[in-house]
Amino acid sequence: MEAVLRDLRTAPIPEKEKALFAFLERVSSAADRIHAEDVEALRGAGWSDEAIYDAVTVCALFNFYTRWVDGTGVSDMPAAAYDAAGKRMALGGYLPPAG
Repeated sequence: MEAVLRDLRTAPIPEKEKALFAFLERVSSAADRIHAEDVEALRGAGWSDEAIYDAVTVCALFNFYTRWVDGTGVSDMPAAAYDAAGKRMALGGYLPPAG
């Protein structure tokens, strides 16, 4: 993960993933310059329309949440809270415990 964050182009990940991450970088920074050929390139790299749709949706939501948090001043959770939430989700998914 650190290699991807440092430099996507040289990170030791499959070319298929590099193509998707580069596309998502454009979704975040230059969505108005994405064309049909860009999506075709992802299909050519082996991504299904459903996977592309899901990836763009997650990217867009994170962009929204980041701007919403920054704009409203909502504070971040402490690291221990993220750790506890991750463990809970690993065991039971996103649904809260029954009760």
